[in-house]
Amino acid sequence: MREGRIQKALSGFYYVECGGELFCCRARGKFRKEGLSPLVGDRVEIRELGNGEGYVEAIKPRKNIFRRPAVANVDQIVVIASEALPKTDPYLIDRLSAIAALKDCGVVIVLNKCDLNSADGLYEIYRAAGFPTVRVSAETGEGLEELKPLISGKLSAFTGNSGVGKSSILNALDPAFGLQVGEISEALGRGRHTTRHVELFHLSCGAEVVDSPGFASFDSEELDLELKHRLPETFPDFAPYREACRFVGCSHTKEKGCAVLEALMDRKLQKSRHDSYLRLYEELKPLKEWAEQKK
Repeated sequence: MREGRIQKALSGFYYVECGGELFCCRARGKFRKEGLSPLVGDRVEIRELGNGEGYVEAIKPRKNIFRRPAVANVDQIVVIASEALPKTDPYLIDRLSAIAALKDCGVVIVLNKCDLNSADGLYEIYRAAGFPTVRVSAETGEGLEELKPLISGKLSAFTGNSGVGKSSILNALDPAFGLQVGEISEALGRGRHTTRHVELFHLSCGAEVVDSPGFASFDSEELDLELKHRLPETFPDFAPYREACRFVGCSHTKEKGCAVLEALMDRKLQKSRHDSYLRLYEELKPLKEWAEQKK
């Protein structure tokens, strides 16, 4: 048995890297019976069959999983945003960071197109909220050296609203990235497998990234009852005030004397962050009723 990690999943085959070697593997039928599917990012045990082929025999415990795209053990979400066109709504960032917190993922905020707009507003919000935040320009290369140590040695999922420059940043970090993706796109063509294809790529700066169309837009599947119950915890900048709140089970939405709301009034918290919290709170409110109706 050898231990490795799944780098790519495609059409029922799992490509597992073990000590620099890549094995094309099928998964044992027992996983299907157990309702368990191997995912890109999984640490697995494989049995070699020879000629670079094998079987996935066991899946190691996971740090986290995402449903769309299907990937496991992500260390951090790298949210690409901008105040140039297209301008990023802070709610998108806050929604993603809440989901990341629920999944035990770090968050890095990357403000692209700073050659066109320095994004002072977003920069101040997320620096004040305690997130690693860096301004970059994929066009000029500004800020990329500051970004590299934030992603080196970690498995990151890059995401952001359409047109904000995810691919441009990855290509600027490592020109070979575009070549790798281009080769795969050409090999796959524009068929039905293309949108399902998830793969890990190694960048020359020592980072690993998940590349998949799915991370362009997390859907509401990731907004579940667990997030509803733990929503205040997913806003780490609320923590000092949440812990000081005198109300047990406080929703931090309108309660008189709530420590979080007092911090907001004293401008110790960013208003846009609390606005996003309220919006998520309202979005999650009906989930319990929906879940009970499905039973």
